[in-house]
Amino acid sequence: MQTIGLYKSYFNDGVETPVLFDINLTIGKGEFVAIMGPSGSGKSTLMHILGFLDTHTIGEYLFHGERTEALDDDALALIRATRVSFVFQAFNLLPRTTVLQNVMLPLLYHPTIRTLEREERAMRAIETVGLGDRKDYLSSQLSGGQKQRVAIARALVTEPEMIFADEPTGNLDSASGVAVMDALQKLHKDGHTIILVTHELATAKHADRIIHIQDGRIDEDSRDFEKVLSI
Repeated sequence: MQTIGLYKSYFNDGVETPVLFDINLTIGKGEFVAIMGPSGSGKSTLMHILGFLDTHTIGEYLFHGERTEALDDDALALIRATRVSFVFQAFNLLPRTTVLQNVMLPLLYHPTIRTLEREERAMRAIETVGLGDRKDYLSSQLSGGQKQRVAIARALVTEPEMIFADEPTGNLDSASGVAVMDALQKLHKDGHTIILVTHELATAKHADRIIHIQDGRIDEDSRDFEKVLSI
């Protein structure tokens, strides 16, 4: 994926609020990238644009070399259903639904996966995050760390190219946070591109590359963690 001169503003009652400025960025297949920055810096907005949950105002966003501005709603929906997935800080699980049922949910909207395949694929994803023995538990019966690993399994079940994780350890204790990041690292080693938004230094250290955003602009893009830490 690549952005060229990307800007983002929000408009409310004729008032423009600029959020991102002149973002030039290339992320290759299989990278593990952390996007850092203070609250309000624009890091989550950037991730939402890259993950097709939001659109930019000016500039270009190329996905596999194709300008996303040229994609219609059906094409964008297909990308969201098959090629990218999200893990959110708040888990977003259905509390009175089992782990297996939660993980199967994205497959209900998948255009090619047949009904008979859904449970098999969901079980593979659950076992990948080490929760095979919890498949019949209600999500309300799980710890915070287990809930986040279920959310990762749900993101994984469509076998996406890219997994976006927005503050995935923000609601967790340190031990649970390590378990969640270990699961994401395993997915990275299996070939998935991971794009992580975090304000936690210990979480960002799991990435191979750190992009730091300040006031809507990229002020550092480095594989040298100490260089980013000095900002």
